[in-house]
Amino acid sequence: MRENSWRESDSFNDLPPISALLADLSDLVEPDEDPDPHIYGTGNRRRRAAIALMTIWSGTIALHFMAWSFWFVAGLTTLVGIHAVRILFARPLPPAKPLNTLDPIDPASLPVVSVLVAAKNEESVIERLVTTLCSLDYPASHYELWVIDDNSTDKTAALLQQLAQQYEQLRVFHRPVGSAGGKSGALNQVLPLTRGEIIAVFDADAQVTPDLFRRVLPLFDRAELGAVQVRKQIANVSGNLWVQGQIAEMALDSFWQDQRIAIGGIGELRGNGQFVRRTALDRCGGWNEETITDDLDLTFRLHLDDWDIDFTTYPAVEEEGVTDAIALWHQRSRWAEGGYQRYLDYWQPLLRTRMGIRKTVDMGVFWVLQYALPSATVPDTLMAILRHQPLLFAPLAGLSVLMSLVGMTFGLRRIRRSTRSLSTPPPETNASTLPSLILLRAIYGTLYMLHWLPVVASTTARISVRPKRLKWVKTRHYGQDEAA
Repeated sequence: MRENSWRESDSFNDLPPISALLADLSDLVEPDEDPDPHIYGTGNRRRRAAIALMTIWSGTIALHFMAWSFWFVAGLTTLVGIHAVRILFARPLPPAKPLNTLDPIDPASLPVVSVLVAAKNEESVIERLVTTLCSLDYPASHYELWVIDDNSTDKTAALLQQLAQQYEQLRVFHRPVGSAGGKSGALNQVLPLTRGEIIAVFDADAQVTPDLFRRVLPLFDRAELGAVQVRKQIANVSGNLWVQGQIAEMALDSFWQDQRIAIGGIGELRGNGQFVRRTALDRCGGWNEETITDDLDLTFRLHLDDWDIDFTTYPAVEEEGVTDAIALWHQRSRWAEGGYQRYLDYWQPLLRTRMGIRKTVDMGVFWVLQYALPSATVPDTLMAILRHQPLLFAPLAGLSVLMSLVGMTFGLRRIRRSTRSLSTPPPETNASTLPSLILLRAIYGTLYMLHWLPVVASTTARISVRPKRLKWVKTRHYGQDEAA
């Protein structure tokens, strides 16, 4: 089996005794001051995670002995269901009118864009990336591409030097040996050198359409908009079942993003294909170098600083999907840990509704579904077996599965309609069988999404006892031909 990732040099010490964990609980007292949005508390993550896990587990076990537990779960399911119905029937705003290159446009009126790409050992995709991003339908004088070579040991650096002679927009920055902060550190290091009013971030395997800027930049006419996330889609489409699951997963994510924003909920950044207003990024303190998912962390800090995040279905940014279970587990474990870290770091301003009521409620509902429910599934299952009772949270789990199925179905339909409306040739599929095909894909995608249960349950348990963050692996890119 071929290698799918390379490991960071970030090892763990032996696990400390339980007594050390209990002795540290006194350090959980927080200051009374209301922190700035860009100030985060990472030092007590493990202890906070342990308290959260113990609360969820002990609460679930206690509910099995309570006479009113059914009504508690029924009430919680009803509240989540009401929020889900509101999301489902929301009407997203129509997309902004794209810039028309046929009309005479004064280049001085266009925003300058700085595109950042952190690359490490990306020789298989870096030439295609640079060629694509330096050929956009936008004045070359008004955008620049910064590729940050993060101590690559393959041919990435040499290829970048050759490409820099071909493309005037390309700037290459080589990080010195020993540079810290991972991807966030690389982005922060180059940010002061850029001149863009809008900062765009892409992964090295990104593929975009030439009209990308013309369709995304008009969204920033809204003064309160801090960032835009472009829909992601799989580039290496194949019959691989893991790839097919990721296609359905991205359709689900795009649908819920659109709908949550439509009701005043939170939009989220997804790393690859994110555009951030420089003013908003500066006010939030740049990228957090103490997290393993810089995009999810920045999402919270932007909302806490009163910025909105928008989402666009078209154009999409294509990226490679992972093709086997081991690579998927590593990637999803990193995403789960980074997403959970946000709640541990910013719990105080979140509880104080610094995001506003609508965003806080929306964030709370998805925390219940994405983290609390998977964590509670373990003690709930054990107690159900021991007491010969049905699963206590079965109604809430059923609602979550239903939301996934409906979201995927609508998401797949919406993506197809948006591409057809833009004159993209649709797949050769019999129109009479299309609804059935979409439903079958949504059913498979919902089954595929069940992998999040063990991923989140194990992640929340692991970070509660380990003294340092997960030693994460970077997904390796092969280029479309090999990845398929």
